[in-house]
Amino acid sequence: MSSHAPPPTPADAPPEAPPAASHDVLIVGGGLVGASLAIALDLALGRSGLDVALLEAAPAGALPAVFDQRNLSLAEASVNALRTLGVMPRLRTPTGAIRRIHISRSGDFGRVRLEAAEHGRDSFGQVVVARDFGEALEATLASLPRLRRYRPARFLGFAAHGNDRRVARVATDAGESRIAARLVVAADGTASAVRDALGIATQHHDYDQTLFVARVRGERAPDGTAWERLTDHGPTAVLPRGDGHYGVIHGVARDEADAVAALDDAAFLVRLQQAFGWRAGRFLDVGPRNAYPMQRVLAERTIAPRAVLVGNAAQTLHPIGAQGFNLGLRDALTLVECIEDAQARGGDIGGADTLAAWAARRREDRERTLAFSDGLARTTANPSALAATMRGLGLFALDHDAALRARVVGGAMGYRGDVPRLCRGEAA
Repeated sequence: MSSHAPPPTPADAPPEAPPAASHDVLIVGGGLVGASLAIALDLALGRSGLDVALLEAAPAGALPAVFDQRNLSLAEASVNALRTLGVMPRLRTPTGAIRRIHISRSGDFGRVRLEAAEHGRDSFGQVVVARDFGEALEATLASLPRLRRYRPARFLGFAAHGNDRRVARVATDAGESRIAARLVVAADGTASAVRDALGIATQHHDYDQTLFVARVRGERAPDGTAWERLTDHGPTAVLPRGDGHYGVIHGVARDEADAVAALDDAAFLVRLQQAFGWRAGRFLDVGPRNAYPMQRVLAERTIAPRAVLVGNAAQTLHPIGAQGFNLGLRDALTLVECIEDAQARGGDIGGADTLAAWAARRREDRERTLAFSDGLARTTANPSALAATMRGLGLFALDHDAALRARVVGGAMGYRGDVPRLCRGEAA
């Protein structure tokens, strides 16, 4: 793992003109986490007069590129929150309930079977298609009359600012303008321009894997089982979608990625079947494939004066265990609560005390989730005989120890550390 600091930025210069607009909160990035945060702020705080703006790269009528055909596994805690926020009812296609999880590793003894009913749940979470989810988020955003949306717009950097606000330099079709805010939220993804402008360094680790994501039709319809088959080169997950297809994630070694991408559909299905086996029957056809190189990118700080990082701008994880968006959503919802608390006591929503309180509340969940995701990715890909023995023993213990399973399941469903109220199913 190495540490990378962004290049030094020139000293701030005084603005040539006053900001064109001023807001309480400026969210940079309209993807999964940024859009969810805007909706949550409107629900919890809109009636109190909080002025929220969303800076989006995509023009009106278009979805961000992140809303593609990938499959999102929403933990129960996330489903609770998104239902209250009004997003889940706007999904056009049914979700796929994850009622059981089956984990095994090629070449290892032992496997784990987790049943939601054993833990008093109908399901551990839901599988949704990112594009469908993006359309539901967009429909919800469009219903918020108080939200100011700048689109298409691109964050350029910061201009001079005082103690009570930051001033963002923004490029739009009309040229460059300046927008002031008491709090700027970086929700602009792994290559966050806001994070770089704040001078926040990152730690990188390349897993040397590429994940292929696709929709697959099988001879058997999904029955609520999510399978995760682990190998030296990454996981192959087969997830139950609500449309009768499977969502597939297939990991390959980076040096094989080009060859796998060049396979026709029939050859790709053969490879997938060999990696996964016949647990879901024969795979019959596959939809378009997308490929994503797997890297871990962690911001060394998540707060700065009048700025906070959430979602992939704060941490980009290996998707094994499906923790990334779920963790980012909890970042956002905890921030809403901290802003609400600051308003209630007459404090400063973007002040140092508010951001320090948010960072303290997020620490346990973030650290435990990062350790879980990274540890699982590294351990399951280790080909050594000793690692195989330890993995097998671990899987055997987990499969036979109800108390251990309960702890693992609780974390996987999003209940780690200080859990936001919406995630617990409470009203905003």
